[in-house]
Amino acid sequence: MSVTAALDYTPAIAAATAPIYDRVKTVIPQIEWPFHAPYIDAINQLKKERNAVILAHNYQTPEIFHCVGDIVGDSLALAREAAQVEADVIVLCGVHFMAETAKLLNPDKTVLLPDMGAGCSLADSITANDVQLLKQKYPGVPVVTYVNTSAAVKAEADVCCTSGNAVKVVEGLGVDKVIFIPDEFLANYVASQTDKVEIIAWKGHCEVHERFTATEINDYRKNFENLVVIAHPECPPDVLNAADFVGSTAGMIDYVGTHRPGRVLMVTECSMSDNVAAEYPELEFVRPCNLCPHMKQITLPKILTALETLSPAIEVDPTIADRARQSVERMLELS
Repeated sequence: MSVTAALDYTPAIAAATAPIYDRVKTVIPQIEWPFHAPYIDAINQLKKERNAVILAHNYQTPEIFHCVGDIVGDSLALAREAAQVEADVIVLCGVHFMAETAKLLNPDKTVLLPDMGAGCSLADSITANDVQLLKQKYPGVPVVTYVNTSAAVKAEADVCCTSGNAVKVVEGLGVDKVIFIPDEFLANYVASQTDKVEIIAWKGHCEVHERFTATEINDYRKNFENLVVIAHPECPPDVLNAADFVGSTAGMIDYVGTHRPGRVLMVTECSMSDNVAAEYPELEFVRPCNLCPHMKQITLPKILTALETLSPAIEVDPTIADRARQSVERMLELS
């Protein structure tokens, strides 16, 4: 099968994908479905032939997240599931560091990233050499790295964490001081949630979350009555202070499911609102559309091509893989 040209939307494909569209009809316009459906049908068939599983992050678009993703969630959920999958092939629909993490936990499996250009501003903000210099400056202080880092950085750290388990990991080390890299805002948030551990932060930022402002949040409140604002801890401190709830992507989803706010603003990458809205069509989602340009490099045609060609495949330098794997595995143990 070739994806050099758009695939045909036939009556057979329309019928086969109708139940899938019914799940996403509130977030994907009907006029777009004839383009998506042939790829969705082809991908879901080819997954079976390749004994492949698709891991899709919360920031993927609905046609990926809901229609071809087998395992979906935040970075922690994907890392946990990546350690358990039995498929021969893992297709990571996310960004490069996530695919590296999946490869670290599955060194003998084929791990595909449909677009190798899907990077991360946080991962790019720090290098292994930077971590080595930090350890020289603060000898004996353990390094906690947010999972949004390269395998080379993870290899220099003592343990990884995600936004969902950062406080638990930091306190679980049983020390009074840690170096927390690379997200400054997440480090500040962790510091605000613990009085047990001093946090030494790096000044990396997410290019999506750092754009939000408290002024923007307050303007939304003026224009939308009874608005509940829930924010990701990668946002600046003034945004977190202006929010009603702060949590990881999984925490935000749980909040919506538990509290069912009639009108909600999710202060994070905008595709997540679409994905949650598909599950709760009765709720009103106010959408500040801050897109992650890296997440959006993953598309249905690229996923299909990756499954056809079994490329691009992720490889991790063996000289760093074992140490990086230990950091990730220790995170899973602590969480």
